[in-house]
Amino acid sequence: MTKQKAIPDKMYFRIGETAEILDVKPYVLRYWETEFPDIKPVKSQSNQRLYKRKDVEMLLAIKHLLYDEKFTINGARDHLKELMKAQSKQAEPVAAKAASGKTTDLFEKVSAQGKGKSESSGKVFSKLKGDLEWCLTELRK
Repeated sequence: MTKQKAIPDKMYFRIGETAEILDVKPYVLRYWETEFPDIKPVKSQSNQRLYKRKDVEMLLAIKHLLYDEKFTINGARDHLKELMKAQSKQAEPVAAKAASGKTTDLFEKVSAQGKGKSESSGKVFSKLKGDLEWCLTELRK
């Protein structure tokens, strides 16, 4: 399993910062941008790439799939599409549960799917669940 640095509490990250967090070279990030359409950094006035926090989290997931789970680029892309579809299908019930203050069981389902694959998947989903719960509390403020 690859070591992962904590994501600082910021809204935007330059490519160098993002590369350091992911422990990859900047050219890898630029390549992943071409292969994964959900990664869309904005450009600053000085034409510097600025990744949003969600982009960094997505890049961490991509790195995990490619390096730890040994997915191919196409396999990782397809896997992420499936996860996004599953989330969008459950978006309405999730929003209703979030409004009522109840946690969702989507992450338990996704985590259960990954348990047969590896222990590291469970850790990733557990962290993802924690991060999304934090986002939910921030949105409620």
